[in-house]
Amino acid sequence: MKEEARIDKWLWAARIFKTRTIAANACKIGRVKIGDSAVKASHAVKPGDIINVRKTPITYSFKVLQAIENRVGAKLVPEVMENVTSHEQYELLEMSKISGFVDRSRGTGRPTKKERRELDDFVAPEYIDEEFDFDDQEDNSK
Repeated sequence: MKEEARIDKWLWAARIFKTRTIAANACKIGRVKIGDSAVKASHAVKPGDIINVRKTPITYSFKVLQAIENRVGAKLVPEVMENVTSHEQYELLEMSKISGFVDRSRGTGRPTKKERRELDDFVAPEYIDEEFDFDDQEDNSK
């Protein structure tokens, strides 16, 4: 067993990211930290390190149990790392799911079909019936 491994390879091997390229890009833009400092993709990790990975909207924390560079099966992931993400982070994730709206910057795309229907339901008043005719009401009261 190796003493150290590249962090981008470890993130991919531990199944935190789908591809090594995505893991390397996350390191490059500063979403992967050890302690309080961002690390490059070539940074070496060793058993006992705590890695913080920012995946919007929360920051996951993982403790390295084994330094590996080859991808392992999903059943073997608990031998490689321990998830030490705080309970507050998972509550934040749950709140973002409940809110229903995607955190999207203004002008970055059209709403999805589901989002548009939800917006239409929110904006359209329920108490107005399209078949209701105000003129008929006035005629009946005479």
